[in-house]
Amino acid sequence: MNTPPPQPEAARTDGSPVRIGALVPLTPPGWVEAGRHLLAGLELAAREVNDAGGIAGRPLELLVRDTAADPRRAEAAIDELAGLGAVAVAGEYHSVVARAAATRADALGLPFLCSSAVLDTLTEQPTRWVARLAPAQSHGWRIYADFLLAAGHRRIAVATQPSVYWAAGTRILRDHLAPRGGTVLELDAAALDPAALCDGLAAGRATALLLLVGHPEPAVPIVRAVRRDQRLAGTLIGAPAGQPEFAGWETVLGADGAAVPFLRYLPEQPGPLGVRVGAALREQLAEAPSFVAFEGYDTVTVLADLLRAHGTDRAGIAESWPHVAVEGTRGLIRFTRTPGIGVWQWAWPPVRVVDRDPSAPDRFRVRHAG
Repeated sequence: MNTPPPQPEAARTDGSPVRIGALVPLTPPGWVEAGRHLLAGLELAAREVNDAGGIAGRPLELLVRDTAADPRRAEAAIDELAGLGAVAVAGEYHSVVARAAATRADALGLPFLCSSAVLDTLTEQPTRWVARLAPAQSHGWRIYADFLLAAGHRRIAVATQPSVYWAAGTRILRDHLAPRGGTVLELDAAALDPAALCDGLAAGRATALLLLVGHPEPAVPIVRAVRRDQRLAGTLIGAPAGQPEFAGWETVLGADGAAVPFLRYLPEQPGPLGVRVGAALREQLAEAPSFVAFEGYDTVTVLADLLRAHGTDRAGIAESWPHVAVEGTRGLIRFTRTPGIGVWQWAWPPVRVVDRDPSAPDRFRVRHAG
């Protein structure tokens, strides 16, 4: 890791923009719907910062770069943004992409506030350059495992695809469930078509199937196949990674997509700021905002507060993570050093297990609180 010399940016008072990079998946194979919500939150907060006078009279400028769920594109974007004088980088949704971005930002000495990615090991070694708003995967997925146990599920099947993220999720579930009498059966969604996966699920006598796969493929055909298989009547379908959060899930699956519990990082009842921002995001998106949109808003809000209080020098920003105390849309945001996590971490955002109500799929029900 190389610590760069003080940036010329720190001394500017000429009204030039304060630049923040924004990493967002905006094209396939990235999850475009999630990227659109993340960007909406980032942009809304940036507009509000500028309406309130910017950063010491200087406008805040977002330099948006599409990662398309590609780690190499994210690394290249970090290099570009560092060269363009960005004082920090925000965003990203996909965990594997965020890990590549965090590693590169650490190497260049460019502060990176990760909005939405949850993979525990964003960097292999502890770093002062990276902080994160989203809860670590181990925290949220253990809460999800507790929900399964409380609902009486001990034999759990997971439909998986090859991915560091899905493998980490499977390991977290197995490690948490095994001491409590739970078992995890892995079904390879890359090798099994939906019908064969249903056969494996029935043979394994699992009472719950968790979708550790991409959306819409193969998640949607798997859901449809399970819902129509009489052998699997009463089988819980779950999606801890949050696929049902977005309107596209309901649009494609309709009633089949209801009652699929997932992790949601929103309080059950938002405060005044959350209500106001939620209304603004709904107008901007022309649909209900996801928790990812709120993560985007909180990211820029935190960075703007930090820049006003501590200046725009990159090294100074990195030294200021432990001094952050910002009221976000989902609670008071502070960063700490959390065991097993090498970045500065908000410990923790609110975590709920929710699903879409079968009687009104556009409405969410809280099933469990962390």
